[in-house]
Amino acid sequence: MASIDFSEEIPQLRSTLSSIEQVTDVAALDARIEQLEQEASAQDLWDDVENAQKVTAALSHAQAERRRISELASRIEDLEVMVELAAEEDDADTLAEAEQELASIHKSLDELEVRTLLSGEYDERNAVITIRAGAGGVDAADFAEMLLRMYVRWAENKGYSTKVMDTSYAEEAGLKSVTFEVSAPYAYGTLSVEGGTHRLVRISPFDNQGRRQTSFAAVEVIPLIESTDHIEIPENELKVDVFRSSGPGGQSVNTTDSAVRMTHLPTGIVVSMQDEKSQIQNRAAALRVMQSRLLLLKKEQEAAERKELAGDVKASWGDQMRSYVLNPYQMVKDLRTEYQEGNPASVFDGEIDGFIDAGIRWRAEQGKPAE
Repeated sequence: MASIDFSEEIPQLRSTLSSIEQVTDVAALDARIEQLEQEASAQDLWDDVENAQKVTAALSHAQAERRRISELASRIEDLEVMVELAAEEDDADTLAEAEQELASIHKSLDELEVRTLLSGEYDERNAVITIRAGAGGVDAADFAEMLLRMYVRWAENKGYSTKVMDTSYAEEAGLKSVTFEVSAPYAYGTLSVEGGTHRLVRISPFDNQGRRQTSFAAVEVIPLIESTDHIEIPENELKVDVFRSSGPGGQSVNTTDSAVRMTHLPTGIVVSMQDEKSQIQNRAAALRVMQSRLLLLKKEQEAAERKELAGDVKASWGDQMRSYVLNPYQMVKDLRTEYQEGNPASVFDGEIDGFIDAGIRWRAEQGKPAE
């Protein structure tokens, strides 16, 4: 006898999918796919390689989003047929399979529903993430490197590409700071909930007395600026220094002054770039990240002004948002959402979807879209 009332569950699945389709605006998505297909079929598409890559990537992402919706509709139809066959033949095995598929469809709908919550102005953009070691000495530098690996592994698990843009190595181990780009649909909207102060508690592998150490790292997530955004920065507001790229321990990896350090004088924001092969390329990449940070700063200032007008003066900048505890017990817990996992090893290996989804839902409930 069925332990699940499919006569209630299946209509509920359809209702949820219908809501997702409305929020997604399937008709508009289909129109966008048609437009991108026309652009992608143009004979002169690859005359502009950068634009061609953007068009083909956008088309691939839009088609994948449309396919997820279509496949879910088909799976719900197939589930209904499976349940009917199981009832007609009194087949317990088929019924058990239907229950497993029901759970799987629920999970897929939840994931798609989270995507519909990403409606901020820059949510669709690629993300630029900067991780900086905080208090905690060499353990903090090591923690920064652990977080870098965590996000890179998360991206790899999903087939997304990452590109390290700048790295500052710590003297003994780990990283002082690292900036990298994640190229994926809705990368900024998805990963923006990871921004904040992260805390690690463990027995320090760098302490010969085996004492427990608490260390911190700051994660900053900004949307990658596009040339169409037109964030103008007067030349007299920028100071540009050039230097030689270097690797761990100061080892030179470039015999020319190709690395660039760009400072925005009015705000003191500094961007370093050494990934590209030429000074011109590094300068262009640094300018894009600088524009992104200034855009984010502008949005934060506007949000602060709105809060002040509303009478909300409670400060939350820099508050610890997640703890990774390896000793005396094993637990990773987000202090905003209360979401937690008891296997830190899997979290550091990139299994962070639960934290991200909970963060996106929490932000939506708080009425805080990614700026």
